[in-house]
Amino acid sequence: MLYLVWVVIMGIVVGALAGIITRGRGFGLLGDLVVGVIGSLVGGFVFGLIGLGGFGLIGRLVAAVIGAVILLWLIPLIKQA
Repeated sequence: MLYLVWVVIMGIVVGALAGIITRGRGFGLLGDLVVGVIGSLVGGFVFGLIGLGGFGLIGRLVAAVIGAVILLWLIPLIKQA
């Protein structure tokens, strides 16, 4: 149960940070949560492909934010196709 609370909190923080980096503002509470959780999955996948791992809180946070930024960068490209 505590893990789920931690995932929600980190998802909101990661989504808000990615929104600020890419758009200058967040996406709202639910939008930040969705972007953060999916972005952390993307970040873990990408970091795994290049042989890096996010160890510790800061490493996982960095990987998740980078994954969320990649996700937000890819969404408009997919919409155009």
